[in-house]
Amino acid sequence: MEAVDTYFSSLMYDFVESLEVEGGRSSKTAENYTHYLERFSEFADNPPVDTITSDMIRKYRLWLNRYKNDHEEALSLKTQSYHLIALRGFLQYLAKRDIESLSPNKIELPKTVRKQVTFLHFDEIERLRAQVDASDEAGLRDRAILELLFSSGLRVSELCNLNRDHINTTRREFMVRGKGQKDRPVFISNAAAEHVEQYLDARTDSLTPLFISYSRNAGAVDTSGDYRRLTPRSVQRMISQYARLAGITKHVSPHTMRHSFATDLLMNGADIRSVQTMLGHADISTTQVYTHVTDEHLREIHEKFHSD
Repeated sequence: MEAVDTYFSSLMYDFVESLEVEGGRSSKTAENYTHYLERFSEFADNPPVDTITSDMIRKYRLWLNRYKNDHEEALSLKTQSYHLIALRGFLQYLAKRDIESLSPNKIELPKTVRKQVTFLHFDEIERLRAQVDASDEAGLRDRAILELLFSSGLRVSELCNLNRDHINTTRREFMVRGKGQKDRPVFISNAAAEHVEQYLDARTDSLTPLFISYSRNAGAVDTSGDYRRLTPRSVQRMISQYARLAGITKHVSPHTMRHSFATDLLMNGADIRSVQTMLGHADISTTQVYTHVTDEHLREIHEKFHSD
């Protein structure tokens, strides 16, 4: 029987590879896990996995908590948790392969406080829409993006990866590949479908991406059009600019539109399991963050109609 190299770094790369091949995780997730696990390997000097102990993990957690980068910036509690999640996943992988090491349940994650969800009320969405000058292609594109984000709950990366032939404005539904390379159905409103059609009707190019940039790279020759594909950063800047023009003081990002989509559904009676599916959340606990928002909404309704 072939001997197994039990040093951390060797088995770590086997684990990360299995995340992509067997777990269906994205290359970005694999890259992040590699980064987190390499940090532990560096800290512990690439130990044989059967020498990992609870005391070693305790010292590692302390090291993470005290870590500072070249700019004297510490790791947030959330980032520290990601390091420990990756390490726990690695130990689970070893246990499945019957390779002796520390039990994964010996790693407890720090309790993190969820950030308050920021969302826009419908009147704020209206003010945001009103800032768009749709007299040219760029304006038609921006209005279509706003409508699509609010009516679909798409992540900004999913929006930017859309091609013309991905979206069906007649049926107003299509499939999108989200995190973990998982497909899910996306449904859009009549308004979103109409604005996407108006934008595409105005386009004179035959480029592949659904949303393209009008700012630079005009001399490029890539016929696929990816050199013109709008980037998530560009969408972020665009939405922030319209929010400022609308006089909205809260931080507004593409993810704020996703939060607004989910909150609007729940406030109008949608069940949380359906919202989980539409958002593409693997775990319902991620979706449950929105119940705090809707609970506050219910309290306001109670105060308004049953305060005596």
